[in-house]
This record gives sequence, C-alpha cells and structure tokens, in this order.
Amino acid sequence: MDTYVGKLGSKIFLSVAIFMILVQNSSSTDVEVSGDEDLETLVENVADHPSYSSSNYGVYEMGDLGDEPWTMVQKKGNQFVVNDKPFYVNGFNTYWLMVFAVDPSTRGKVSEVFQQAASVGLTVCRTWAFNDGQWRALQKSPSVYDEEVFKALDFVLSEARKYKIRLILSLSNNWEGYGGKAQYVKWGKEAGLNLTSDDDFFSHPTLRSYYKANVKTVLNRVNTFTNITYKEDPTIFAWELMNEPRCTSDPTGDKLQSWIQEMTVYVKSMDPKHLLEIGLEGFYGPSTPDKVKFNPNTYAQQVGTDFIRNHLALGVDFASVHIYADSWISQSITDAHLDFTKSWMQAHIEDSENYLGMPVVFGEFGVSSKDNGYNSSFRDTLISTVYKILLNSTKKGGSGAGSLLWQLFPDGADYMDDGYAIVLSKSPSTSNVIALQSTRLMMFNSMCAWNCRWSCHKKHPLDAFLFHDDL
Repeated sequence: MDTYVGKLGSKIFLSVAIFMILVQNSSSTDVEVSGDEDLETLVENVADHPSYSSSNYGVYEMGDLGDEPWTMVQKKGNQFVVNDKPFYVNGFNTYWLMVFAVDPSTRGKVSEVFQQAASVGLTVCRTWAFNDGQWRALQKSPSVYDEEVFKALDFVLSEARKYKIRLILSLSNNWEGYGGKAQYVKWGKEAGLNLTSDDDFFSHPTLRSYYKANVKTVLNRVNTFTNITYKEDPTIFAWELMNEPRCTSDPTGDKLQSWIQEMTVYVKSMDPKHLLEIGLEGFYGPSTPDKVKFNPNTYAQQVGTDFIRNHLALGVDFASVHIYADSWISQSITDAHLDFTKSWMQAHIEDSENYLGMPVVFGEFGVSSKDNGYNSSFRDTLISTVYKILLNSTKKGGSGAGSLLWQLFPDGADYMDDGYAIVLSKSPSTSNVIALQSTRLMMFNSMCAWNCRWSCHKKHPLDAFLFHDDL
C-alpha cells in the first residue's frame, strides 16, 4: 500500500471509529460538536476512548465492522439503498480496466487502482464492459467474442468485490473509442446494409438486434472466477446503456428516445434485479424549452438528447449527468466554470426530485490539466464544489445521490492520461478532499439508517462535521 494513501485510510478509519463512539454515547450522554470543531478536534476529544483500536486499516476493511451481506443496490424513492439502508455514492471512473486485465503484465494495475480507491473510501467505479472490433476486442464481430478478454472482465468484477467496490458497467459507446456505434455501423455495412450515418445505429433494426444480442451475452455471462452470472452479481451497481449517447441527425430526439425505450425494456426483461441508467450527459431538449437556458451552449439542445423525456422511459432507475465546463464553455479556467457547475447540478437535482422522482448521479466530472490556467488548487475547488452541492442535497434527503470522478489512475499509467487523470499518490490535497467526502457520506449513511431512517431530520452531534462548509 502506498504510504500516503495508507495514512488516508487510517485517518478515515479513525473518523468512523469516532462516529461509532459518538453514536453510542449520544443515547446516554450529551455530546456536542460546535460548528467550528473539525475532525482533528474530534480526534483529540475521543482518541483515548477504550473502544478505539489504532490499527492501520484501509477503508475497504471498515466494511467488515458491520459484516453485512453483499447484496444488490436498490432504489427507494429518490435514494439508493443497500440492505434497506441509504447508500450515497462517492466514486470514480477508470474505463480501461478490462483491457488492462487481459495482459498479465498490466493486470496488477486493476488491483492497484481498486486498492487505492478503497483506501480513500470510494465505493463505486464506472468502467467499460465493451470493446467492439478494436485491439483486444471483447466482441470481435457481432456475437463473436474473445474468451480471454471476457475472462479479463471476469477478473475486474472479482477484484472489485475483494475491495468492496461496486461497478457501473457501460455496454457501448457513442464515440469511436473502443468501437462504439461507429463499429456497429461498420459491421452493418459489411453485411450489406444500406447505412448512411453512424446514427443509423439507433434506428436500423439489424443494428438494434446486434446491440441486443451483445447485451444478452454480457448479462448471461458466468464469471470464471466467482461462478456468478453477471445478472445475479451484487458487485454490479448498475448497467449503463451507452456512454454519452447523442443522435445529432435528429434534433427532435425521437430517434434516440425510441432506441432508449426499446433497450431499457429489453435489459429489464433479462435482468430485473439490477439498476439501469442511460449514460446521458444531461442536456435539456425540446420537451422542456424553459430549461434549455441551463445548457452550457446552444449546440447542446441540438444533439438529439432530452434529459427529462429520456429519463421518463420505462425501466430507467436513475438519472445520469456529466459535468465538463472546460469542454463545453471554455478551455481557459475561470470562475464561470464553477458558476456553471453549481447551476447545472442544482437544476438536475431539482428536476430529478420534482419531475423524475429518482436519484441522479453525476457520472463524470473533472478538469483537464491541459486547460489554460489549470492548477491543482482549481481542481480541488471544482471537486469540493461538486461535493458540497451533493452534501446539501443529502442533508435534505434530496435526489443528489452521488458523483464519479473522471478519472482515477494508478502509478505508471500516465501514457493513458487524457489530462483528467488523478493519481492519488501524487495528489495529496485532492486525496484529502476525496477522503473527507467519503467519510462524510459513510457517516451520514450510518447515522441516517441508525437514528432516523429516511427523513434524516433528527439532530445529531456529528452534523457539524458532516455539513460544515470546509470542503
């Protein structure tokens, strides 16, 4: 374990130990925490408590404290639940895990990124369960698979389980990376179909059948490491139809909506147990003209997506939104990025509550080191801004259910960096921000479940730590 990351894990374990003590004490004694009292003061106040052990644990080991069964994540209203307890998400993206797991020389990086993520309390990872027609392809041609690559995906699932990390598995890509819809269209043309656009992926019945056949194969895969069928595996948090679907050939959104409606019903018919989401970026469309003002630019309402209409499709369990102010507004860092992030998130949290009645996960967010004016301090501020908005929603029992950083890297994978990579061992301040959010969410989940179930309005001595504005 990396020394710095190990220290973070130890600190978080200490925080949870303190929380356990305060919960026990709060039923029989008055434990007060002022608004100015931070974690370090709490540590000083209760470090000598006899129930506390100073062993150096990582966050993934803290799950053993409760020794709860590893069960499916479910949805209850606008919140996620596990074992009927709240489950707010602090997570990350690492999209290339399956490809790295194929090669024994890079497979260790999969374990490394899970270990480091767990040590700062991250509990959900979003990654690709597809690679179509490319180097190390999972699906080499329609319904033809490379067993070694499938075994690599098996390994990713089994390894995630070891570190108590759940996976959101994306099933295809809007973009050409790892094949995507362009590869399906290429296969269609090779089969003699008359196709004129990559967007024919969404409308041509043969290409729809290719996609559905692939979904069926993946969902019914039996893991060679665990002997668990994917559609029965609680390690999978949710299925994602596609990474960032767009259909620019039809700005009305009808073509994409038809595809979403067919595929959500199909996936749910095969796997009613797992949660399902679309993978959208969150742009508002024609069905809500009064809301397009929240979009980052006018082009966003012309890409064929429609946040509210799309998420009303039968079978969708939670909303997905991405946040890329540096891509959508300007590649030069300014405070306008933070202002947009705040309004973008708040709009989607409110709409998920008022119109959709479901949780919303901000499935990708970050800032690129290639941006003009970039520095790590701004990255920390952006991450803290996202976290604070989610905490405020959490406090009110709102739909803000979590976020996933884009993206977490282990040491030695720099050549894959798109500018957004976060290497925890090289980013101590960012690691602290992440670890603090993880601690707060973990404590809140437990506090809410133990003391007040779903309303979460009951005053608790740790409120000052959970919601104090010091992110």
